[in-house]
Amino acid sequence: MAIGKRTTVARKAVDPTKSYKVMDAVKIVKGNAKAKFDETIEIAVNLGIDPKQADQNVRGVVNLPAGTGRTVRVAVFARDKKADEARAAGADIVGAEDLFETVNGGKVDFDRVIATPDMMALVGRLGKVLGPRGLMPNPKVGTVTPNIAQAVKDAKGGSVEFRAEKEGIIHAGVGKASFSEADLEKNVRAFVGALVKARPSGAKGTYVKKIAISSTMGPGVSVDVSDISQVAAN
Repeated sequence: MAIGKRTTVARKAVDPTKSYKVMDAVKIVKGNAKAKFDETIEIAVNLGIDPKQADQNVRGVVNLPAGTGRTVRVAVFARDKKADEARAAGADIVGAEDLFETVNGGKVDFDRVIATPDMMALVGRLGKVLGPRGLMPNPKVGTVTPNIAQAVKDAKGGSVEFRAEKEGIIHAGVGKASFSEADLEKNVRAFVGALVKARPSGAKGTYVKKIAISSTMGPGVSVDVSDISQVAAN
């Protein structure tokens, strides 16, 4: 398969044998983001865990200081006063049984689902629809909460959920190519910091093994783990 000229140039800017300081990696990735759309800056972190072990599950949420750059559609399951709070906070879709019927019918036009605790008996019945999409509300990541207004604001503002996949790898978007280098660095550090704080008690040995960032269409750039994880832990 032929490699395009842009890809060839982008790869020449990256030394695959080198791990870069966070800011240097950000500069390279941002400089390689030459697509005609605003590419997402993505991070991949390889953790020294076994996700199959119950005591080594890594899951949580982090509020990125510079936001995500994405427009997030938020659906909220709530009634009465809590429903009013959700609407006032900017939720795109709010409902109870009516929203249940819509989602159960297969219409899922939102990116995040938040629910009040009393609604989970109803929402739980949507597991087959929401679960495979990673949309099932969970108190561990703040999407099952009585504080609906704050949860909606966080979701619309810059919160990112993370969860370890097979082989202990976590992927997430940490901004857009149009962000400043300083904002991207802050987001990368905040994300890794959240992972460090979420270290499970069962994890032994080296926890953060490898970090790489890339743009949607660009090559990955390895980040010097010592430049970021030690600072994040403080």
